Amino acid sequence: MTHDAAPILGLKNPAAPSVFQPANLLREARRQRGLDHAEVPGLCLLDPDGDMVRHLRRTGRARPVNHWACYHTEMWRFTWDGLEFGVVGCAVGAPFAVLVAEQMFASGCRFLVSITSSGQIAPAGEPPYFILIDRALRDEGTSYHYLPPSRFSEAAADVLARLEALPAVPTVHRGATWTTDAPYRETEAAIAAHRAAGILAVEMEAAALYAFSQARGHPVACFAHVTNTMARNEGDFEKGEADGAPEALSLAAAAARAWLAGETGVKRPTGGDRER
Repeated sequence: MTHDAAPILGLKNPAAPSVFQPANLLREARRQRGLDHAEVPGLCLLDPDGDMVRHLRRTGRARPVNHWACYHTEMWRFTWDGLEFGVVGCAVGAPFAVLVAEQMFASGCRFLVSITSSGQIAPAGEPPYFILIDRALRDEGTSYHYLPPSRFSEAAADVLARLEALPAVPTVHRGATWTTDAPYRETEAAIAAHRAAGILAVEMEAAALYAFSQARGHPVACFAHVTNTMARNEGDFEKGEADGAPEALSLAAAAARAWLAGETGVKRPTGGDRER
């Protein structure tokens, strides 16, 4: 297939610098809004479904990060299991997730965890359960701006090695997912082919986040929260207590703690509540 037939593959040079830089956008946003230039928490969390943000706000545990200069989102600061995080909710899909990730790392983030709702492709259990995504099929567009064409984006080996120390609760499987930009075009043929290839779930961000991670050298861990079978069964999309937020937050904290083992220079909380 020629680049004329698939323009997403044309005019791509991942080694070339971008004219538009996140630090420059944030500089102008701060100027326009009169915001202080201060760093966000070193541990950051992407919550595409927004369930964790809603739970934290509903229980009075989240405070706004007033100097977060993003034009499109709000960031909330919270402490969970003794660790301080900045979280952005409802950044759904590869382009939005990577836009926010770029700005997080330009603002002081040192390690990013993404926990996204996903659909079951090959059963690893009865939903809901979690998957540590070790590679993601690149069926979206954003990753091709960061890395040359390939079938998968891979999680960084050092991130996966550190996350081997995750606790047994909640249950976390490990495997591959399919990242798509078009959830309402998940056809039977595609699902069957990906199941035969050993793909466990379908989601909308991981391939792009891992391509960004590899290209920029920023550590990212992506988890799929398998909650549904694409609404083919009555009662789908149930996540458990508080829409699964407490379990997901505990997983994020466990991942961050595993990353921090042996790591220095990441901003840690000075206090705050502790919750399991």
